[in-house]
Amino acid sequence: MRLEILQVPDCPNVTVLEDRIGQAIAGEPVTVDIEHHVVTDQEQAVATGMTGSPTLLIDGCDPFAVAGSVPSLSCRLYPSADGLDGAPSVPALRAALGLAAIDDLARTSDTRSCCPPTGNESAAEALNSWRADARPADPNSHAVHQAILRSYADRGRPPTIDELSEAVAEQDVPTSAVLQELHDADVIRLDENGAIASAYPFSTAPTPHRVRITDGPVVHAMCAVDALGLAAMLDTDIEVTSSDPLTHAPITVTIRDQHLSSDPASAVVFVGGQATQGPSADTCCNYLNFFTDRSTAARWATDHPHIGGEILDLPRAHTLGNQIFANLIESP
Repeated sequence: MRLEILQVPDCPNVTVLEDRIGQAIAGEPVTVDIEHHVVTDQEQAVATGMTGSPTLLIDGCDPFAVAGSVPSLSCRLYPSADGLDGAPSVPALRAALGLAAIDDLARTSDTRSCCPPTGNESAAEALNSWRADARPADPNSHAVHQAILRSYADRGRPPTIDELSEAVAEQDVPTSAVLQELHDADVIRLDENGAIASAYPFSTAPTPHRVRITDGPVVHAMCAVDALGLAAMLDTDIEVTSSDPLTHAPITVTIRDQHLSSDPASAVVFVGGQATQGPSADTCCNYLNFFTDRSTAARWATDHPHIGGEILDLPRAHTLGNQIFANLIESP
């Protein structure tokens, strides 16, 4: 079996990938030869089929290929049980190498895995799964979460502790404990003083993504995808104003009756993140941004090779936002 690792110079995740390949084949009657191909420019990335570093080819094929991915010198991200990682997991590698059945992989997966058993999932799909898994199921947590979302939607700010206490008034549960549970599950984020800093899709502090809610307040969204999902979550029209991180050109997106328009019409969204574990507020949100066009987004990705991801056109990014946030907030 011939394995090829396509990588940029000094890619830190190559060692991780090699170690996991070793774990995947340990004790198996299989022999692999690993070749390394160092890719230094975009032309080589196109020629070799490297869609981010590291890319693994097994007998010339990329088993983790994702539809819509393009050749890139950026850091490649792979779904994992904790979000996104810089290399495929050992179970995913065993499946790709034909050493484990899909059912075996599913049984060993973490219950909060943000990827299907095959691991062949895009950054957008991983984000959708990750956020979906973070919805609270416990009644107390659910009630507090709903109260937080309604406060942002109605008043543009998080609720006070006293206001939240009403949500669990009939339960002998400290509000602070419920908030900490939501924080630990990455449903909300608390600041160092225990105050609510964000509740996806809302941010208490200003962000580059300002959203005007029809017949409601002006709020800030955690990222571009969160901003696009607000119309479906609130069942209303919105106007999003943001800017291109590279050129700083203004971008306006309007959603009326779920029909989307933008200025400029060429605007796209880059969906990416760091290959580290942690809450999506820290590892992803800063890297889900609007760009004026696809070429500008690609230039930004090239300038930030440690950030893996993909470029989505606005309709697809809008659909992703709807998938994550539609029906998240319930009627009182």
